[in-house]
Amino acid sequence: MFKHIPLSMLRAFEASGRTGSFRNAAEELHLSPSAVSHAIRNLEEHLGTTLFLRSTRKIQLTPEGEALFMHVKRGFEDLRHGMEMVAVRGPTVLRLHSAPSFAAQWLVPRLARFLADHPQIDLRLAANTNYARFEADEFDLDIVYGKPKAEGLVVVGLGQELLTPLCSPAMAARIQSPADIGRQRLIQSESKQIRWPSWFEANGLPVGASQGARFDRSFLAIAAAADGLGVALESTRLAERELNSGRLVRPLAGRETEIRYTGHYLAYSSAARERHTIGVFREWLLAELGIGASA
Repeated sequence: MFKHIPLSMLRAFEASGRTGSFRNAAEELHLSPSAVSHAIRNLEEHLGTTLFLRSTRKIQLTPEGEALFMHVKRGFEDLRHGMEMVAVRGPTVLRLHSAPSFAAQWLVPRLARFLADHPQIDLRLAANTNYARFEADEFDLDIVYGKPKAEGLVVVGLGQELLTPLCSPAMAARIQSPADIGRQRLIQSESKQIRWPSWFEANGLPVGASQGARFDRSFLAIAAAADGLGVALESTRLAERELNSGRLVRPLAGRETEIRYTGHYLAYSSAARERHTIGVFREWLLAELGIGASA
């Protein structure tokens, strides 16, 4: 009886049990809700039992469904792990998602070293502000700005970053003390967790009126500051290249109350924590950042 049950039925069952919704499972599997519901009905007929309690608004696993779900979920995890173990012998795809500014400013300039050390890995990188969807196997890893709160994730902090005023050398000549910052054009980074008001408060200064250009990405604010548009409150990690080249400077180095915080995190599904490519990239990333191995 069991050998005639298609794997697609079990995939629909696992996705429905995990998401608690035929509709959500359908979106994940790129099927219609009716197709998922039909697959579950057929599975129930094959097994001779009811797997879900259905109402107009939600579905809920029956005790029999709960028992089956645990085994099916574990089976898919074992299957995925087995394929990963085989795949490490040849070219292996690593699908990485990243916050845009981290990707552009810090990660991409270092990827040549990673690819040279791991030529067997076929890296695919996407960068936007959406969180990666691990349930649908869309991505393997995500470098996110702000700590993710979703369940079922391994989350690794990527160390503290220094958030400090940055500007061109010409503009820095007009800044001798923290109080001088309020008299400059201030570039606003609208997506930052910590903005200019927090810096003024940390340095015992009245919060100045918002002025200057506004940007929704750190890499744009950093570029604007390097081009002399004003002073940006940005991470020295993200502005590393501009600081090293001298296009940007820290006008108040050693003369301000510094703000340090953990802004970026590496996240991946706990079900995939033993995946070879994830471990390889995680260890490389932490080593590049000077952080001890974790998770």
